[in-house]
Amino acid sequence: MAQVLVVDDSSTMREIVSTFLSNNGFAVAVASDGRDGLAQLRLDPDIRLIVSDINMPNMDGLTMAQKIRTEMGERDVRIVMLTTEDNSAIRARGREVGVTGWIVKPFRGEAVLGPFRRFCGMA
Repeated sequence: MAQVLVVDDSSTMREIVSTFLSNNGFAVAVASDGRDGLAQLRLDPDIRLIVSDINMPNMDGLTMAQKIRTEMGERDVRIVMLTTEDNSAIRARGREVGVTGWIVKPFRGEAVLGPFRRFCGMA
């Protein structure tokens, strides 16, 4: 089962992030929006980390995070937003709904390996 769930409506970003993580020892699943991500999280109890965009159709990343925290509060899962959004109001909303971290695109994988490994119990 997956350790990391990558949620992004851009197939290019999903591929970049998931390939990088897979090449560095993570088991990765992907989802195309928040609704798909929430469904996959419900099916896979081994997911420990979600890397998600914010702006997506059907369900955005912050709404997904809020639903995870309210519907699955007992789940030990970290949520990191990988997004172009970098304003304080959106970050504050992220903290309110239980987002663990924030990465502003572009994705620089080497910088996140240590924290991601700790989140997944690999360090």
